[in-house]
Amino acid sequence: MNYKMLDGNEAAVEAMKLAKVQVISAYPITPQSSISEKLSELVASGKLKAEYIRVESEHSALSLATTAQLTGVRAATATASNGLALMHEVLSMTSGNRVPIVMPVVNRGVAAPWTLWCEHGDTMAQRDMGWLQFYCQDVQEVLDLTLAAYRVAEDKRILTPAMVCLDGFFLSHSVQKVDVPDSTVVDTFIEPYEAKNTYLDTSDPMFICDLTGPEEFTEMRYQQKHSMDISIGVIEEIQKEFEEKFGRKLHVVEGYKTEDADVVLIALGSMCGTAKYVVDKMRREGKKVGLAKMTVFRPFPVERLKQVLAGKKTIGVFDRSAGLGGQGGPVWSEVTAMMHDENCDIRHYAGGLGGRDVTVDNIEKIFNELLELNKGTRKEHTEWIDLKEDPMNIRQVIKNV
Repeated sequence: MNYKMLDGNEAAVEAMKLAKVQVISAYPITPQSSISEKLSELVASGKLKAEYIRVESEHSALSLATTAQLTGVRAATATASNGLALMHEVLSMTSGNRVPIVMPVVNRGVAAPWTLWCEHGDTMAQRDMGWLQFYCQDVQEVLDLTLAAYRVAEDKRILTPAMVCLDGFFLSHSVQKVDVPDSTVVDTFIEPYEAKNTYLDTSDPMFICDLTGPEEFTEMRYQQKHSMDISIGVIEEIQKEFEEKFGRKLHVVEGYKTEDADVVLIALGSMCGTAKYVVDKMRREGKKVGLAKMTVFRPFPVERLKQVLAGKKTIGVFDRSAGLGGQGGPVWSEVTAMMHDENCDIRHYAGGLGGRDVTVDNIEKIFNELLELNKGTRKEHTEWIDLKEDPMNIRQVIKNV
């Protein structure tokens, strides 16, 4: 084993290096900037043989990476927050042209209010743009999920780009012990890139993304849906191969002490480490609580999550995004739709916005509320779990409301 002390951004860079990316389109944005910086250092030192191109915006970064990969090279870029929002137009160009780019996204709230800190609103806003989405609990998963994502995205059955999402500062700048595999072993897991389906080749010209009329557009969208639908099976197939080769198990959905749990909390991202700690703590107190940790959010893993939630009557869903204008956040909305024919009580919790820490106390409060709801001794729940008292007095701009 080859252990290194890495932060999340360095782990993403290690994965891109091991995947032997050949073109890098770089544009900095906090808290992603060190990914661009460290890739430039690798190229300048000769440790990574790649073309490093500084572009003028995130829109250009993904445009360049997409067109470069169409020529038959593995391309790389990364972003966060407003940068991802600026990519919005190109995200669908990449996925619609079936270009399997793997892109680390360092989760950060989208302004305004202006923030540099973590929440999931940036990637959740892009959840229906035809990209796979993986959410990391720790720095080891940043490395592992990125490596696995290359295999899934580039599989000829899938050909769909992927976001590997890591919480800003909680993971991007958190230094942890990481097992980095030898490059010769990774070479047997990730083969050299070959453009499939659509490509740019002067010896074999083709039109790419030409104007498509209504007589074909629906069917082309359906092809994307089909790849999304079957990708869960491909993800699990590749995760099994990953475990055999590298000795670490990856999950689509991980049920943590859920088998006999009276209540289950669903969460994703770095907060899952804290939630597991709380589950262990409350189990020692005789309280049967469990966690459903979602690693894959797109495609939404309906069957796998249903297996974990089977028979559960009281379920909490923690969204690290506000879901403004909806009845709850995006994860809660998906879970509620999934469980519409089940006799269960699904409660929405929002928190951890703008970098606010998801604390042990708040997760314990959620579990205790869910237990009371399950027993029938409570009817209401604290939806915004970490909201300060008198929130309308913070930067209030509307008077006499």
